[in-house]
Amino acid sequence: MALVAVVIAFLAQGERRGAAAAAGAAATTAAAPEGAPPDISNLTPKERYDRLYNRVMRAAESGDQATVAQFTPMAVMAYQQLDTIDADARFHMAMLLLHTGEVPGARAEADSLLKLSPGHLFGYMIRGAVARFDKDDAALKKAQGEFLARYDAEMKAKRPEYAEHERAVSDFRAAAQGEPPGKVGAGS
Repeated sequence: MALVAVVIAFLAQGERRGAAAAAGAAATTAAAPEGAPPDISNLTPKERYDRLYNRVMRAAESGDQATVAQFTPMAVMAYQQLDTIDADARFHMAMLLLHTGEVPGARAEADSLLKLSPGHLFGYMIRGAVARFDKDDAALKKAQGEFLARYDAEMKAKRPEYAEHERAVSDFRAAAQGEPPGKVGAGS
């Protein structure tokens, strides 16, 4: 459980979406009784996945393992229904899998992401989170080194997912450089 908290603190802090998405997720969640699944039947597969992911992450951040366990399978099913699986969706799936101890699945998401998009920073961030979960310092250092080696070129690509997860990218970079996380403003 403490390791999940480390993963949450390390990566999930930067998982905040835009105000409109958060308001939509809150409205959907508020419409359902506490603990009941929100009505997501009229949403696109991507909207369903994003809302379920956000619900699981909020629960994980607050230590609500019952909600994590309840909604993660629904998020996995929503992921499997996506028309296209981009780097952001893979990153989210890896985080969901780590929260439920599915380390091999998270590792596979990193491998798939890097195969489809060589050098993508999220692949190394996932590998780093997996290494932390496995308490594998050598694998963590390798993931951090590969991340740093590709950081400048990847940031020049101006991928929207890097902007959406600015805090997580910044925190991973700081850790890789041996600095304390949290240099980026809150809410990123």
